[in-house]
Amino acid sequence: MKRNVILRCLIGMPIGLTISTIITIIISVSIGDGTYHAVVPKLSAECGSEIKAVIFQTVFSLLYGAAFAGASVIWETDWSLTKMTMTHLLICSAATFPIAWLMYWMDHSVSGLLRYFGVFILIYIVIWITQYSSMKRKIAEMNGRIGQI
Repeated sequence: MKRNVILRCLIGMPIGLTISTIITIIISVSIGDGTYHAVVPKLSAECGSEIKAVIFQTVFSLLYGAAFAGASVIWETDWSLTKMTMTHLLICSAATFPIAWLMYWMDHSVSGLLRYFGVFILIYIVIWITQYSSMKRKIAEMNGRIGQI
């Protein structure tokens, strides 16, 4: 299982970076001033330059992708759905919240926290429904095979 976690983390890293880059493109287009906004201005100020901020964000985007991908092995355990869900949610929250805070992907305020967790929970619900549907389909296939015996 340890090897599987490491492999998934390695696969998840470029996925996290890709998603982060796509998000910056979407944000830049939505701002509509014709400029590519690679990082949040507050992060550039905090890091002392835009390039340092981009490097910092790149490293943390890789970690973000690794955390989600590595945690996905939980869905392959024989735990109850509730235990898998809670464990996965805790790991992903613990890994991603500090990154979102450090990158200024959220306002450092109560409303920023509430918005961040609202969006996070919505995304998580989509992931959960996908995993639940996948498990349900696998169970139906196994039951179908058992019925053929």
